[in-house]
Amino acid sequence: MKYIKWIFRKFTNYFLRGLILTVPVAVTVWVVINVFIFLDGLLPTTFPGLNILIILVGLAFLGFIGSTFLQATILNFFDKTLEKIPLIKVIYTSIRDLLSAFVGKEKRFSKPVLVRLSKDAEIYKLGFITQKDLTNLGIEEGMSAVYLPHSYNFSGNLIIVKNELIQPINGASDEIMKFIVSGGITNI
Repeated sequence: MKYIKWIFRKFTNYFLRGLILTVPVAVTVWVVINVFIFLDGLLPTTFPGLNILIILVGLAFLGFIGSTFLQATILNFFDKTLEKIPLIKVIYTSIRDLLSAFVGKEKRFSKPVLVRLSKDAEIYKLGFITQKDLTNLGIEEGMSAVYLPHSYNFSGNLIIVKNELIQPINGASDEIMKFIVSGGITNI
């Protein structure tokens, strides 16, 4: 009987290790393949992978045109027009600002901090300062906006906190974000 329990424990242990080794790879491969299939089906071409190449080159070309010729004229007009349409404004500006926070010239998640949640408690959260001056919102000086991402999710909370409860931390922003999103499991 002991031998059967030992075999069962060993089998369970090896099975769980196998899951840990294969599930992240399998899910990553599945996501990449499905994104590839989706992108490859956007344009009516018959050569596999050609659509992705066309999309990548097209986006790079639009980026080039947008940052050189069209920046001050057409794109600015398009941007201002979309910002005036009531429902579209919320969607467009939110997506634009979120993308620019991660990949734009003004990366907004560039100041990782440790936030003490209360003066009385020794409880801290990792986050990113998004704005230091909130006086334009009628919030007193000495307060900052801090974004606290959720673990295992691409969402978070924005909190307003006194600067005295904020401690800058060393580390690259992308590594800190990965650490938070992984629930603190990823090594920095």
